[in-house]
Amino acid sequence: MLPLDAKLTTPVEYLYKWEKETPNKVFLRQPYGSSWTELSYKETGAQARKLASGLQTLGLEKGSHIALVSKNCYHWVIADLAIMMIGCVSVPMYPSLDASQLHAVLDKSDSTAVIVGKVDKWNAEKDKAIGDRLKIVMPHYEGNAKVPGGHDWDQLIAQSKPLENVHTPSLDETWTIIFTSGTTGTPKGVVHTYISPATVARNEELNNNLLVFSQPEARFFSFLPLNHIAERTAVEISALMSGGSLSFAENLETFASNLQETQPTFFFAVPRIWQKFQQKVNAKIPEKKLNRLLSIPIVSGMVKRKIKASLGLSKTTCVITGASMTPESLKQWYRRLGINLREGYGMTENMGAFCCMPDKGHQANTVGKPVANTECKINPDTGEVLMKTPWTMQGYYKEPTLTQETIIDGWMHSGDKGILQDDGYVKIIGRVKDAFKTGKGKFIVPTSIEEKFDGIGCIDQVCVAGLGTPQPIALINLSEEGLKCSKDEVQKILEETLTKVNSSLHGHEKLASIVVTKETWSDANKLLTPTLKIKRGSINERYGDHMQAWHDDKNTVVWEG
Repeated sequence: MLPLDAKLTTPVEYLYKWEKETPNKVFLRQPYGSSWTELSYKETGAQARKLASGLQTLGLEKGSHIALVSKNCYHWVIADLAIMMIGCVSVPMYPSLDASQLHAVLDKSDSTAVIVGKVDKWNAEKDKAIGDRLKIVMPHYEGNAKVPGGHDWDQLIAQSKPLENVHTPSLDETWTIIFTSGTTGTPKGVVHTYISPATVARNEELNNNLLVFSQPEARFFSFLPLNHIAERTAVEISALMSGGSLSFAENLETFASNLQETQPTFFFAVPRIWQKFQQKVNAKIPEKKLNRLLSIPIVSGMVKRKIKASLGLSKTTCVITGASMTPESLKQWYRRLGINLREGYGMTENMGAFCCMPDKGHQANTVGKPVANTECKINPDTGEVLMKTPWTMQGYYKEPTLTQETIIDGWMHSGDKGILQDDGYVKIIGRVKDAFKTGKGKFIVPTSIEEKFDGIGCIDQVCVAGLGTPQPIALINLSEEGLKCSKDEVQKILEETLTKVNSSLHGHEKLASIVVTKETWSDANKLLTPTLKIKRGSINERYGDHMQAWHDDKNTVVWEG
């Protein structure tokens, strides 16, 4: 372990550094159709300085809270940097928020201005949610909603001179208020001062957990929401820290080609993305054929290289998966292709930076080891994972009681049940509050049962539920593969799966039935978070009235009518 020292650098100071040292090096890359707009560090700094000057002209003072509502794009990063340059506080928000959610988070965060950019939908209700707050509108991106009114970004920059006296933040200043994804209820505003990104960056510089400094030309690709702590820490801050380039995806249709053209050296994605990649490969090379090709020494290497290049991962030195647990079977599938999926584990409250699977020393069914300069222990009474890091949040914005309940004697209470193994690896076995009682009074830990569905090709999502029913049931979404199969084929696979899963469970855990739901769970219908994690409370609310009937159905596989 290398100790942290006084050499701490904030994100915006990294920009100042690269402006001087490598001014002409490409930093931001934005695709527009078949072409890319590229901005060097010097050009990025100039645009950020002009926007910063324009924001001051509009009356925004140091300490003002400025909301960012946009999908990932180079304007998002410029806005983030400009906010730092004038000593304001960024409040990034999910661009998919509806009007009522937007209003609630704007009010809760005390935002006085909103920068709106690349969004799928915009309506008068969202303008009403913004109210009399300052509104700045980024340039329009083709295929996205046109946002009317407000101060035009291009005009603001055109009429502004670059800010000369840019702000250099102190470590105790508030950097951001970043809202949790709401898996467990109402989103909470997590307050981080500049000490958080500065110590995370220094820790990475000293210990190189993510191998950010292994490549002379670090390339990053940003597509997960930048308002999510993992993307902001592992991608935006890492790009700034390393002096690398940051490329974006234009839209879902161009995602694959944009990634292929970027060939990043670092790549971070959530489990559902890795599952989609796997399905894409299997659609072209069925599993049996792939197994056969990989078993032939001369052919194997060529096949691996071709698949990695097609996915856009031929140059990656570090591939991280996180936000929710990745099935071990999926990790093993990628390892056969020479792609080492390394689990990352943390919370918004500690910059998403707590555990990481070592580059060498993968251990199945764990999230790796706590990174240097952190501590972990398990609450002996509840099994809860407790964390201590130098980059723990200051607290929840305007919620002191909740803060005191979460940080006790310096230990962050994660809400996750886990095991700290003798070798230092951490295993997560579920959420403390996810456990529920059946009608027989027996506790069910759903995640441990859901893991047993890993590797079933026709299943995309699974949620074990059944509060109050005699036995639990499993609700599922079919995958693209499952939707292509006949109902009889799926029925047979699910019946066999149920028998196999139940054979490994204790009596009170055995599933009464598998229910194939009609509706695909997504962020749009609020059954998944924007980071594609299941919202159990919403699932229970949506299907709760039907669970007893599904439990009692004479068929072990039930198709929602």
